[in-house]
Amino acid sequence: MAYESFRDFLNALDKAAELIRFTDPIATELEITELADRQMKSPNGGKALLIEKPFVNGLLSPFPVAINAMGSFRRMALALGAESLDALAGEIAGIVKAKPPISVRDALRLLSTALELRHTRPKTVANGPCHEVIHTFDPKPTHTAPWPEAPTISDSRLHSRSPAPTLLNLPILKCWPLDAGRFITLPCVVTKDPETGARNVGMYRMQVYDPETTGMHWQLQKVAARHARRYYDRGERMPVAVFLGGDPAFTFAATAPLPDDFDEFLLAGFLRKRSVELVRCVTCPLEVPADADIVIEGYIDPREPLRMEGPFGDHTGYYSLPEPYPVFHITAITHRKEAVYPATVVGIPPMEDFYIGTAAVKLFLPVLKMNFPELVDIALPPEGVFHNLIFASIRKTYPMQAYKIMHGLWGMGQMMFSKYIVVVDDDVDVHNTSEVIFRLCANTDPQRDCIFTKGPADVLDHATPEIGTGTKLGFDATRKLPGEGFKRPWPPLIKMDAKVKARIDRMLSSLGPGPEPTRRS
Repeated sequence: MAYESFRDFLNALDKAAELIRFTDPIATELEITELADRQMKSPNGGKALLIEKPFVNGLLSPFPVAINAMGSFRRMALALGAESLDALAGEIAGIVKAKPPISVRDALRLLSTALELRHTRPKTVANGPCHEVIHTFDPKPTHTAPWPEAPTISDSRLHSRSPAPTLLNLPILKCWPLDAGRFITLPCVVTKDPETGARNVGMYRMQVYDPETTGMHWQLQKVAARHARRYYDRGERMPVAVFLGGDPAFTFAATAPLPDDFDEFLLAGFLRKRSVELVRCVTCPLEVPADADIVIEGYIDPREPLRMEGPFGDHTGYYSLPEPYPVFHITAITHRKEAVYPATVVGIPPMEDFYIGTAAVKLFLPVLKMNFPELVDIALPPEGVFHNLIFASIRKTYPMQAYKIMHGLWGMGQMMFSKYIVVVDDDVDVHNTSEVIFRLCANTDPQRDCIFTKGPADVLDHATPEIGTGTKLGFDATRKLPGEGFKRPWPPLIKMDAKVKARIDRMLSSLGPGPEPTRRS
């Protein structure tokens, strides 16, 4: 299903008992983070939060803040309009496995799929709710002063709401005590390749410097950074548009591990079963979703020197230190009249991003299996903060197959940043970290079953000797074959007889409910 706005999605969460509303004033500096972090650390991701009266610098913001809205598997499924993530993954698998029809029934099924996919292509419309309120700025950068610190105030001294949308009254969070300032944390950043016209929608944090400029933290391996280099080569001003809110499928698509030059709005249209309607920005030649909640338009000037950005409490669980990044100059802020400001915080896992990342892995697993047919399942444990640690299970049929999978995954998009990959057999539940560690310890000889290699690293990784480069370590925790130099018999895993297990199950069920120890089947 498609949501008409982010508020529409929040109403769905409310009906599903997945939302907590706060009506008391709460500071955007640190306080909202503390509330959200407690929910994110709760079992199954806690609840989504709607802060109806956020305040910044003593002013009540005209926009409520929503946070942790996608911080559970149930809320992720609701965000994508699906009964479950598994059901949606099955739908994607059916498409990628489609074959030429050999019967009338096959032809009708393929036609039905084609009719559904017609909604994937975005379309341009004349106007939309995101332009209900328009505020433009002087296109020339005039502010260099840092963001002022919020004064210490009591709730009773809050001032009236500010009318015009600016970076000063948007309820942008200062997430952690040592952060360099306030950061926009869920921005969908739209750029275009000046040579091919290919569009990209990515997500890069934005530090607020002053009322009209922010940092743009696109790392050197990101598609938007490649677009920027081409503008730099041309010496031309680069248009950039940032939108927040709207259908949560937009936010998910901006974070999804898509191939370069694949339009994220195509994925969003598929997920929501409705074409994404786009409107042209007011001050720059880009398009954004018509039903977005807030749009920030502007540019990056290639002639301008980079500016230090950070520190920032990052998804690694540590602060990423200051580094130079481009400056984004704002030319307009537009929004719908009843806009909601969506935000997230990252830090020591588990956080909301774990559920978003796991959903992406689950949905794109069918695509990975097209490249690696032996792949059974894959998991990114929260302790690995996305890509630092990967567990993969395979149906092993020939020697050294585990190493083939390691090298293949290191060559797949953002998985190039993975520091550790553990490959296990197909009877292992990779989502059970205890089970994977058991096989890792039981099935490996450290010298024989490990491989070191070199490659790109996450620039946020503070442990690498150089920024953006590092080493990787792979573990083959599968059973060993004679062709892998293993000369001894491989012993069987201890398992109880199936008939005995069934008999004991019946006996225990006759005694009524009671605690039962966890067992490995």
